[in-house]
Amino acid sequence: MGQTAPDFRLALAGGGFRTLDELLAEGPVLLAFYKVTCPTCQLTLPYLERLQGGSIRVFAVCQDDADRVREFADAFEVELPNLLDSGEEGYPASNAYGVTHVPSMYLVDSDKRISWEYVGFHKKKLEQLALRAGRVMFTASDNVPESKSG
Repeated sequence: MGQTAPDFRLALAGGGFRTLDELLAEGPVLLAFYKVTCPTCQLTLPYLERLQGGSIRVFAVCQDDADRVREFADAFEVELPNLLDSGEEGYPASNAYGVTHVPSMYLVDSDKRISWEYVGFHKKKLEQLALRAGRVMFTASDNVPESKSG
């Protein structure tokens, strides 16, 4: 934490491209790297969507193609904007961020500093992130484990 976030230019699943600077123009962003077949990602991303509308915007960074992103979004009811970190291009963003397991999450502040990061699912860590965003991550009716490795 505290290091400068690596720049990138990635395709959006819906078309077009975005750079880190463009994402940060509207404030802090959480980058959530994932694969559609990852069970921990399937658990985590729907909860990350609850951060939307708070002071942190969430962008999913998928290591799969746009068709797989749509399948994932439909199956898990996730409407996060998705950036594509293509294996055909050697996973440039994942490699720049040192991603070895998914989900890997990085909160990048407007000054491009990484102020929070985590790999996997950890209820208390995600609740702390939600507080920073001014949102509620979990409700009393959510049946989630305390943690799950990525």
